Amino acid sequence: MKKLQIKIPLILPEVPDDKDRCVQKLIQRLEDKEGLEKVHVADETDNGIPQLCFHYDPELISIDRIQSLAEQTGAEITQKFGHKLIEVEGIRHTRHARHIERDLRGIAGILEASVSASGMVRVEYDTAKVDEAEILKALRKEGLDIPDTQVSAERFLDKVKETKKGEEQKKEADKGHDHEEGEDDKHSHGGIFGKNTELIFSIICGALLGIGFGLTYIEAVPSWVSLSLYIGAYFFGGFFTAKEAIQTVAKGGFEIDFLMLVAAIGAAILSEWAEGALLLFLFSMGHALEHFAMNKARKSIAALAELAPKTALLKRNGKTEEVGIEELSIGDIIVVKPNSKISADGVVVSGSSSVNQAPITGESVPVDKEPVDNPDKDWSQEDDIKDENRAFSGTINGNNTLEIKVIKVAKDSTLSRLVKLVNEAQTQKSPTQRLTDKFEKYFVPSVLVLVVLLNFAFLVIDEPFSVSFYRAMAVLVAASPCALAIATPSAVLSGVARAAKSGVLIKGGRPLEDLGVLTALAFDKTGTLTEGKPKLTEVIALGDVNEDELLKIAVAVENLSDHPLAKAVVRDGKERLNGADVLEAKDLEAVLGKGIKASLGNNKVYIGNLDLFESLDDNKPEKEIEEKVKSLESDGNTTMLIRQNDHYIGIIALMDTPRKEAKNTLEQLKKIGIKRMIMLTGDNQKVADAVAKEIGLTDAWGSLLPEEKVEAIKELKEKESKVAMVGDGVNDAPAMANSTVGIAMGAAGSDVALETADIALMADKLETLPFAIGLSRKAKAIIKQNLWVSLGIVALLIPATVFGFANIGVAVLIHEGSTLVVVFNALRLLAYKK
Repeated sequence: MKKLQIKIPLILPEVPDDKDRCVQKLIQRLEDKEGLEKVHVADETDNGIPQLCFHYDPELISIDRIQSLAEQTGAEITQKFGHKLIEVEGIRHTRHARHIERDLRGIAGILEASVSASGMVRVEYDTAKVDEAEILKALRKEGLDIPDTQVSAERFLDKVKETKKGEEQKKEADKGHDHEEGEDDKHSHGGIFGKNTELIFSIICGALLGIGFGLTYIEAVPSWVSLSLYIGAYFFGGFFTAKEAIQTVAKGGFEIDFLMLVAAIGAAILSEWAEGALLLFLFSMGHALEHFAMNKARKSIAALAELAPKTALLKRNGKTEEVGIEELSIGDIIVVKPNSKISADGVVVSGSSSVNQAPITGESVPVDKEPVDNPDKDWSQEDDIKDENRAFSGTINGNNTLEIKVIKVAKDSTLSRLVKLVNEAQTQKSPTQRLTDKFEKYFVPSVLVLVVLLNFAFLVIDEPFSVSFYRAMAVLVAASPCALAIATPSAVLSGVARAAKSGVLIKGGRPLEDLGVLTALAFDKTGTLTEGKPKLTEVIALGDVNEDELLKIAVAVENLSDHPLAKAVVRDGKERLNGADVLEAKDLEAVLGKGIKASLGNNKVYIGNLDLFESLDDNKPEKEIEEKVKSLESDGNTTMLIRQNDHYIGIIALMDTPRKEAKNTLEQLKKIGIKRMIMLTGDNQKVADAVAKEIGLTDAWGSLLPEEKVEAIKELKEKESKVAMVGDGVNDAPAMANSTVGIAMGAAGSDVALETADIALMADKLETLPFAIGLSRKAKAIIKQNLWVSLGIVALLIPATVFGFANIGVAVLIHEGSTLVVVFNALRLLAYKK
């Protein structure tokens, strides 16, 4: 039995990640093929890209055949199953979102649908049974407006084109939301007053109720006048409630809107028109304010898309011309004037300036930018671009002009992808939300059963039917779990919006909730806790040679080598020598894994580890020198002993030094209750221990291969239950996938990190981690508070109304008040301070 691994995007180009349903469908289809024993998602990735692993019998099937089968099956699935993220307007509240979700799932061919109250719809569908046009038509039938079939991240590109075509064509483009012929435009935009129709209807309802109630105290006014006003209040207050209730009941479901409508009708039957109108007024006002609050959080996310400028100054043949950003190609040079926004992702090729990167990375201090060493190189293929050379679309230039070489087209820019991921995050439900949805599913029918039974209370208790009926209606109002429905989604949306503002991308409710309950954090070492590049830490001269002479010899010899450690010696050595003349060596000879030899003038110079000198000749280093080398190595240094001819003239040591902020960040994490902080590294245990001791980690596990890191995470999960893996998202992807929450650093500069992590810290800054965990804990606390308020109110009001301590009016006031408390409590997250 042999194994073969193929990158998933090569087989399924449209699939966002390996957790997508289409990957499972692909596996099921391929496992039926003769010669393929097992197909699964591989534990390890290829540079962070998920792979499929094929276990096959080479006697029955060839590699070429597997490749073509996989591509053919993938093409069939890609053709058969579509994925779409659609931005809509007109979703009034969470329950409305759930109605739409349920309706979409009821359409033949839609496999999965998720709808957020903030206006994002995500669907997976079978293209043979349903197409995109039918999905859009179904959404419009729900009374929703679709400004465009693209999400906001892509839409700003189209705005650019529209601007250039002139006002008339823009109007044409706006008309072309492809409304169905004869479709009522007013309806699709929310009603006769547009998006604010529900709020205006609610205000009219309140005004009619107030006037009608006031007129009851004027004896000269006949009672039918107040009654007419109450009936008018019923119409305006109950319009949207009745609409939703009828839609739900028609599909065989019962929702809060139905309960409220029944209670209002019940009040009218008992001639309690004022109470019924008050119920509908507060219920519709609560919905309208909830819609307003959700829009507030949504707008702070939508503001991300507005960061990108619509045009760029393109430099062509020595002249600059203004073009739409959608016209920019990879390799174009754009000119960015002082204090203006950068229009595309790229590298600086001319000019120096400080750039405010806060819109993308959340960094409060501007970052100094300088040109790359090789402006003519194709930088679009480079993964490792220094922060001082890289520029992001949507960031703001300082006081000097920059010339930037474009490395990503507008739709692939970090900003575009960030907005798309944040939009997708809104449609991901958290565990608490799933639980409350499940609870409501059983709770609403139970309430209806209780209400029916209470209607017959007059048979058991000596009271008229009207009293039993009134009590049943009051219980209906008391038991409606409005606040419960909005408790979690409002907090999740506010949390995701607040995080995005500070350069932290949280991909949905699950990671937002999980991050807050972590007790252990596992860190990759290189580039996460450390700088990721070796630095010269020690220069020890032996014998008659001084430090400067030793450095000149080392720099001259190492200058001939391409090894990363040699480059570090040259870079830091030249810096220490302050521009002194560098000698020239020749005749380099490398001894694999041990060191190098070269000629410097008439002298022979050897630089390497102790093994090099053990095998060289009989002139071994003295015991004292050996002990000094071993002592430096035990502190985590990589050491190099230098010999000139027969004399040992010095030792130089290098180390991947910890980040300046690492120690302070780990102390903050301890303070906020993270009990265990473990470093997982491929470096030897001595190096791991030295770094751990310096920055204050609780554990350090060294000499780990990528697959062993996965095992380490699994082991930690057994002991700690919830563990996050913090890394750069490239070689740490398998460990991240197996942790409770995968956290990637420096995601703004790494496509892989953006895609693989549950949480992406856009800036390469460790210090944003305590903020992310603090925000998550605050969100978790707010979700808990909201659940206690919503369930507590229901638990108090049901017995209070059953035993007659509260009438419909009181129940409505408390009930709707709790909904608003829950919504505005969630909005506090938008103001969360670091």
